[in-house]
Amino acid sequence: MTGFAPVAAAPLRLLRHPLLVLAAAAALVLTGCRPRESAVEAAVASRTLLLGNLSEPNDLDPQIADSQQTFNVIMALMEGLAQYDPKTCEPVPATAERWETSADQLTWTFHLRRDARWSNGDPVTAKDFAWAYRRMLNPGIGAEYASMLFVLRNAEAYYSGKEKDFTAVGVEARDDHTLVLRLAQPVAYLDKLVCHAAWYPLHPATVTRFGGETTRGSAWTKPGNYVGNGAFVLEEWIPNKLIRVRRSPTYWDHATVWLNDVVFYPIDSTDAEERMFRSGQLHVTASIPIEKIAVYKNDPALAPLLHQETNLATYFYRFNTTRAPFDDVRVRRALTYAIDRQRIVERVAKGGQQPAQSLTPPATAGFTARSRVPHDPEQARRLLAEAGFPGGRGFPSFEILFNTNGGHRQIAEAIQQMWRTELGIDARLFNQEAKVYVDTMRRLDYAVGRFAWVGDYLDPSTFIDIMAGDSGNNQTGWKNAEYNRLVLAARGAAGAAERYAMFQRCEEILAEELPIAPIYYYVRNNLRRPGINGWHGNLLDLHPLKGVSLEAAPAVTRP
Repeated sequence: MTGFAPVAAAPLRLLRHPLLVLAAAAALVLTGCRPRESAVEAAVASRTLLLGNLSEPNDLDPQIADSQQTFNVIMALMEGLAQYDPKTCEPVPATAERWETSADQLTWTFHLRRDARWSNGDPVTAKDFAWAYRRMLNPGIGAEYASMLFVLRNAEAYYSGKEKDFTAVGVEARDDHTLVLRLAQPVAYLDKLVCHAAWYPLHPATVTRFGGETTRGSAWTKPGNYVGNGAFVLEEWIPNKLIRVRRSPTYWDHATVWLNDVVFYPIDSTDAEERMFRSGQLHVTASIPIEKIAVYKNDPALAPLLHQETNLATYFYRFNTTRAPFDDVRVRRALTYAIDRQRIVERVAKGGQQPAQSLTPPATAGFTARSRVPHDPEQARRLLAEAGFPGGRGFPSFEILFNTNGGHRQIAEAIQQMWRTELGIDARLFNQEAKVYVDTMRRLDYAVGRFAWVGDYLDPSTFIDIMAGDSGNNQTGWKNAEYNRLVLAARGAAGAAERYAMFQRCEEILAEELPIAPIYYYVRNNLRRPGINGWHGNLLDLHPLKGVSLEAAPAVTRP
């Protein structure tokens, strides 16, 4: 998922209850002020969850979501056939109350709830899913996740224009409450795929009314226009300030939703976010400044607020392989081999991350890549000389692009220094606000850029597939015929052993070609106040808010 994640991942809600507020003593510890009711304390009574969300969403259209931060909001407003379990991230029934597969695993039949409703009161029907999938496969929308639907029969042919008739695609609304999906090859993990926003339904009349059927960025996603089928409705969106969603009275399971409101704050400064948390304005942060990790971890009073949880995610640098000299594999290898990943995780990131030597994190649904990307400065210098740049002489000027964030800058500075010291190459640093940065990446208007991918579901294909030549999430310009063939063949493999053998070869190709330079595997470091029930650390770092509630918590005090 968003991958911003990398990607990825790659799913929210509200509250009101006459419970005691979060203890004033906790606020005293965090702020040093005299005890008084903070925003988070007042929010317990109003059943409002206050969340740091790292960056401004590019849009709230589920088919053009470009980051996990965008997906966090959309997951509150929309619901798919299945949903992520908040603890395990395994699929659980959502808009579909049940489903079954044919003996050959080529046909999946989903039975929709008869009480599923859009926020305007209209029933949610199988036709709404089918209409959404047709739009998703319209190349004019430019959906980065369109390739996720290629598991459907004839979906790729329809997307490429070889098939003109959508009725040939494996999507059938058999009746209002029965959606039939026919696959090109067996996909045992389809129930995991359909949890993702790419598979969400849309309200056709609303999207069409605002001209959004064939264009990006239409007004249908604005407050007052948005029609969703999730547990919350869009109440307010003040760009670069906040997004407020409110409990939906039409949601099929609204009686179990405890929260009344959720407020998402797009805060790209980790320092500012930590200050807001410390002053009692946030229940949960998206991150924490690198230099503050040890402060919280080593203070017995603050340690309970710090959460360090392993994520299925990889931090890496992209190379624009359409631009010289990064179109030369020797240059990409030289730059990658010169990066000391162990030093980065120990001296820069400092959050328990592990050095990455492949795209897919180890032990992803039982898969661990055998190929390894080494740290070998001597070999890096030889390769650079072979490419015509001995000692870095004559290497053209270029920039390292990253979205505005203190941690990303520190890592970029470390890599900048490694390339200068080991290779004699000088790179400039260039940061952009998240929405602009994403568009720059999409247009291939960069040389080297920071990225990360958070898995969208629990399977190695969520990583391997993003580097296929037809993936909207590739964004390196790199294409490899053998890699593409293996990705396609893996979708039709008979079992996990056969699929994983193909994935091993994919990882070998990536290690040979290096369109990306793996840096580390993620550990999510963030701050969370006590008394938040139903919020669980999980591998995908996705938190459905349907079961979240707030209550008073013991004071956090220093000994």
